[in-house]
Amino acid sequence: MNNLFKFIKHQRKQLIIWMFEHSQRIYTSMFKNHQPWSVSKADLLTFPKPSFGRHLGEFLNENNFELIPKVERHDCYHVLCGYSTKVEDEIALQCLCYGNGKRSPYLYGAIILGIAILPDYYKYYYKSFKTGKTANTFHHFDYQKLLNVSISDFRDAIFTKNELLTLKLIAA
Repeated sequence: MNNLFKFIKHQRKQLIIWMFEHSQRIYTSMFKNHQPWSVSKADLLTFPKPSFGRHLGEFLNENNFELIPKVERHDCYHVLCGYSTKVEDEIALQCLCYGNGKRSPYLYGAIILGIAILPDYYKYYYKSFKTGKTANTFHHFDYQKLLNVSISDFRDAIFTKNELLTLKLIAA
């Protein structure tokens, strides 16, 4: 029976992955009108080690990703907040951003469908929401202009020490 529950949970996660992959193109073409960044992963990896840009490049490299044109900011959120790319972390990151004041049709869809399809992580989503609510606002920044900033200084400006511990961005 336990294996059956694991299988069903895996299938629910696969459904969300499929929905993310197929909705992303539609969303960026319909709702994102700004220019994509003119920065590549290789460019980011040339930034100094303590910089936000270097950490972004390393995140992309570790996950075998490239920046997605017009939604580069999303990967910046991952790096700033320390969330992985696992399905439950993607939804929790959206909850954190919602708590921080970000509003978009895509965010609403990700949260509603994520909680409906993977309610097993509700406590994690709610904790992420509360962390976003208490953090200094970060969802509105022009992240391309912040690539040279020290990642630790950037995180310290957004999160309290307790929030950084909650997000596991510093050692206890």
